Parts: sequence; structure tokens; C-alpha cells
Amino acid sequence: MRIGERIVERVHCIGVGGIGMSALAQYLRDHGVAVTGSDRERSPVTELLERKGIAVIVPQRPENVPADTDAVVYSDAVPEDNPERVRAAESDIPQYSYFSMLGEISAPTRTVAVAGTHGKTTTTGMLAKILIDAGGAPTVIVGSIMKDFGSNYVAGDSDLFVVEACEYRDHLLELSPDVLVVTNLEWDHTDYFPSLAALQESFKKALAKVPEHGAIVTNPSHPNIAAILGSAHARVIDYTKEPAYGLQLPGAFNVENARAAAAAARFVSPSITDAAIARSLAAFAGAWRRFEYKGKTKNGATVYDDYAHHPTAIESTLAALRGKTEGKVLVAFHPHLYSRTRDLFEAFSRSFKDADKVFLAPIYAAREKDDGSVSSEMLAERIRAHGVDATALGSFDALFAELADAKPGDAIMTMGAGDIYKLADRLVASK
Repeated sequence: MRIGERIVERVHCIGVGGIGMSALAQYLRDHGVAVTGSDRERSPVTELLERKGIAVIVPQRPENVPADTDAVVYSDAVPEDNPERVRAAESDIPQYSYFSMLGEISAPTRTVAVAGTHGKTTTTGMLAKILIDAGGAPTVIVGSIMKDFGSNYVAGDSDLFVVEACEYRDHLLELSPDVLVVTNLEWDHTDYFPSLAALQESFKKALAKVPEHGAIVTNPSHPNIAAILGSAHARVIDYTKEPAYGLQLPGAFNVENARAAAAAARFVSPSITDAAIARSLAAFAGAWRRFEYKGKTKNGATVYDDYAHHPTAIESTLAALRGKTEGKVLVAFHPHLYSRTRDLFEAFSRSFKDADKVFLAPIYAAREKDDGSVSSEMLAERIRAHGVDATALGSFDALFAELADAKPGDAIMTMGAGDIYKLADRLVASK
């Protein structure tokens, strides 16, 4: 296939188990590219790839990069000194970040990008389902495994490309969407954006890129969005004017996600009917790690898992869980990044008000180093100061020991952007 001015026949994906990278690997394979991939460990995503015929090599080593590779694509989590990236550099193999490659392959298409601090995965999935149910054939890349499709990728044969976007490191600006959905906007990715104003500046540039014939689907009354709409040239569509659709998914936040998806679908496919939108949204089954029901423990406690790692998402998710739980709400939270935990510390400490008991795992460092400025112990202490019982524990084993004896009627929610989902799986499996 053609990537810019180059013909690419063989691509090696480093960090192919990443949720975006894995979708990209499937897309490239479907377009005739020979794809190889590697990652640090196996996961449900690498298992999905192997079921689809894409071999994943673990661990990452220089010799994993085939000598005849035309391009290497790497995820954000892969640094320059990764042994496979070093081998690619030594071999003069062109390297692309995930989002730069996504920008390249989507550039010739009619792209709908879904961005925002919260809800973009669910909104992307909802939009894809509406369009597919209505007879459209979009290509879809979304940031989770969607239950309706059994994948994070849907192969389409039209010129329509529906993609979940990300603002981190200005990745959103790699895309050139005809339609940009902005679900909401709050300060996040604090290791890159030093302030809300810096984040807004990035979104201003993204809004300005949408052409006049396109559309920006958002909530123009949201104060953080209203302040930047002056940069827009395209029509602004207010998704809050959509009705509150009936959903299988709980939570007021999912009602807003559905409104955003419906408004975008109307613009992309003007002939779609109200009834068709309502049917699709009512049937939408949700995504992996988005208020996902996992099962019950040996004692009959209900277990859910959610990707929430920002205070607002935590608060809204737990409010929805409290509304459907008769017993206690027990939370296992895996803080993600020292910078985010430190910069949003007070908001995190207040976000667990609907929990009866919070257990905190050690902070998931990801790309960062511990500078000693924040810890799960410090966060637990501050949560207790706001009247919620909270304890920091040193391992998933310790969390499991605390949660395994939860009573029937109790609800356990594992939360975070790291691998806390493994605890939910273990709680359900240990019957």
C-alpha cells in the first residue's frame, strides 16, 4: 500500500499489543501489508491479534525486526532506546509513531475523529454501530475491544474512516478530520500539558483544521470548550440537543456519549432516521474495560472493571455503580502516572465519595520515574480526610486478599488505566 510517497509492503509494529497499534496492524494486514509485531508481554489484545493471524513476538529484541521491513511503527510507550527501534535506526528503516501512521492512512479518506477527555471510546463505538446498522461501511479504529464487533477494528469498504483520537502530545493534530467530535474537555495528560490553557490551545488548532464543509460536534456550552470555539471555521453542532436515548449502559455520562454519537451520525448520514439511531443505541453492548461486568466472586459479590483514571470519570462511574448496588461499593484503584496523581491530587481525593471502601494499588509508573512527590499512601490518607475509608496496599495479591471475601450484594469495581483488570479477572476466576 502507499504511505505518502512510498510503497510499503512489510511493516513491523513495536508495542503491537497497544489498543491503537493492534487495530492499525489489522488495518495494514487487510490492505495487503505483511505485518509482524512484538510486545513486552501477552494480553487479551495480543490474543485477539493471534486469533486473526497476526503473530506477536514476546519479548522485544533487535532480531525481531525483519531485514526486509519497509517501515517500523511504534506506540507511545516505546522509547527511542527500545532495542527494536535501535535496530531500525541502524538499518535506516523509516519509523512512524502510531498517530503519524494513522494520519497517513486516514488522510485520503472522509475522517470522523472522536476526541475529548472522557467518553471518546464509547462514543466512537456508538457512532460506528449506528452507521453500520444503517447500512454504512466505515473503517473503524477504536480504543477498546467493542463487544458489538468483537474487536477494536472494523474493516470497511467505503471512504468513511471513524477513529478515536487522542490529544496527548498533540497526536490529534496528526489527523485531518472532516468531522471532529469533542465530547468534553478537562485538564489531563499533565506530564505534557502544563495547564488547562495549554490543552485548550492544542484543541483550538484541531478545531481550526476542520474544513468549512465539515462539522464540529460538541457541547458549545461547556465552559472549557466555549472558550476555544472562536478558532472554528466549520459548522458547530450542539449534541446536547439530542434526546436522552435508552441504553443498556448505566450512567448519565453514557447518555451524553450517545447524544454525541447520534449528532455525528446525523451529519455523516443525513438520511438516517430517529428510530434507527434509537435502535442502534439501545442495542449497543459496550466495550472492554468500560463499566464492564466481569461476573461474581465465590461469595456472590458482583465485579465490574473500568478504565477510569481521571477524577471526573471515577466520580461519575462510581455514582452510576452506587445507583445500582444494594450492598457496599468496594473499589480497587490503580493510580496512573505520578504526574497525573500529583497534579490532580485533590480532585482524586474527592472523587470516591460514593465508595464505602477504597483500596489503592501502587501508582502505575508507565513512562515515568518516582520522584517521591506523591504516593498511593498519601492519596489514601487524603481520601480518608474526606470521610471515605481508604487503604494503600503494596500488591495486587494484597488487594485480592481484601476483596475476595466481599459479601453477596456488594459490588467491586476495579479502576485504572494500567493492568488492574487482571485483579477483576482473578476475583471472578477464584470461585
